[in-house]
Amino acid sequence: MPDSVETSPAYAAAVADLLGMLAYAELAACARLAADSDLAPTVSARVALARMAGAELAHHDLLAARIVELGADPEEVMAPYAEAFAAFHDRTRPSTWLEAVVKAYVGDGIAEDFGREIAAFADPRSREVIEGSLSDEARNAVLVELARAGMTADPQAVGRLALWGRRLHGEAISSAQAAAAERDGLTALLTGQFGGDGLDLARLGELFARLATRHTDRMAALGLDA
Repeated sequence: MPDSVETSPAYAAAVADLLGMLAYAELAACARLAADSDLAPTVSARVALARMAGAELAHHDLLAARIVELGADPEEVMAPYAEAFAAFHDRTRPSTWLEAVVKAYVGDGIAEDFGREIAAFADPRSREVIEGSLSDEARNAVLVELARAGMTADPQAVGRLALWGRRLHGEAISSAQAAAAERDGLTALLTGQFGGDGLDLARLGELFARLATRHTDRMAALGLDA
């Protein structure tokens, strides 16, 4: 992508829009994990989720700082996504502790996979920030351990959690597609209107196929059928 494009106000605004979506996702994850920690059956599990909530807030701050560097206001670029995220979380509200753990692993994992994919359309500095805001393997390993321990204690929950994971995948993909289509700047960025290879229908299909494959792998790590 030419330097003239990367320094244009329209491109900066589009990237800020993208970062706003990701920053709000981190903020929502922080609030949800903090609430879920109150439901934890053990002190160690409560501590684990509280630490994850703190990490999500740090990720949010990292993204917000980059939004400021791009000349935008973090609150302004995040605000348009608030309603969509609230609707998603209302549709996928866990009814049990185990469902909350699976949502933190599977649901947040899908969001991070999507962020990793669309980071390719951002400038190098923003891409670095996005990649730095993604959760690490240590966090995911803790969630897998918590989920597996819960399913060992309650084997009857396995079938229900498999269905829950499929529902999370469907809802997350629908929400991601809607977000990409409803924001003009984000649409322009992803479709290559600022230069480079954009997402046509074929490439978009390939992207969501990759997300589905990663979801299947994630479910397998839990011992669940996708």
